Amino acid sequence: MEEYRKIEKSIIKKYRRKLWSKFVRAIKDYELIKPNDHIAVCISGGKDSMLLAKCMEELKRHGQFDFDVSYIVMDPGYQEENRKKVEENLKKLHIDAEIFRSDIFKVAEKTSVESNTPCYLCARMRRGNLYAKAKELGCNKIALGHHFNDVIETILLNMIYTGQYSSMLPKLHSDNFEGMELIRPLYYIKEKDIEAWVRYNELSFIDCACSVTKKGSGKREEMKRLVKELVDLYEDADIHIFKSSENVNMNTILGYRWNGEKHSFLEYYENEKDDLGKKTT
Repeated sequence: MEEYRKIEKSIIKKYRRKLWSKFVRAIKDYELIKPNDHIAVCISGGKDSMLLAKCMEELKRHGQFDFDVSYIVMDPGYQEENRKKVEENLKKLHIDAEIFRSDIFKVAEKTSVESNTPCYLCARMRRGNLYAKAKELGCNKIALGHHFNDVIETILLNMIYTGQYSSMLPKLHSDNFEGMELIRPLYYIKEKDIEAWVRYNELSFIDCACSVTKKGSGKREEMKRLVKELVDLYEDADIHIFKSSENVNMNTILGYRWNGEKHSFLEYYENEKDDLGKKTT
């Protein structure tokens, strides 16, 4: 059996419960893919997006309905060895992807001198370039490789650094590209299970490969360490952080924003008291 076939088999056999089943469940729970969709699967060259590409291939072959898939890789200015590594992995995994170039790293490096948020800027520019390429290919959706840990790290980042409770949704409409959506099919999959799949298949992928930030640095890396510490103290801490975003009790929070408009619990506090009085008389 060819190597890429063994890798594909490992997703639906050995790692069926931890990878494949969670991938399919997220698609069903959040209605991420619909008949006649044309989805651009965005591959960064890292382990997450490569797994996403293989899962999408499998779903395309054996899914319940028909949809189209295009595989795209944006080179934001990788060094030659990183670009070569991405190309080698695409070949090894038998993924037919189109590689296109952008100058995102160059812009981020220039901006990092004036700003302490190069990662945020880079992410926004990446997404814009990916949407533009997907639209050029006739796609109506882009699929990104964000997973379970990205979700809970985002929740903690927003709480600690911005003072707001805000999560990473499994899908959202594009603000700047009409008719386009972003989906995250790895939403339920834990990073440690992706890492186990990589080790089992003796694979090696690039990390961020950014010329501005270093591996192990930055706020998101801090959150990774924090989540690990929390799970060491209480093994289900990560699961409960995730579930908290779908179990918000609106009767117990001071305020919230809806479509940019701020609301306070005081808006309904007095009415709540009147309603309680009516119930007890």
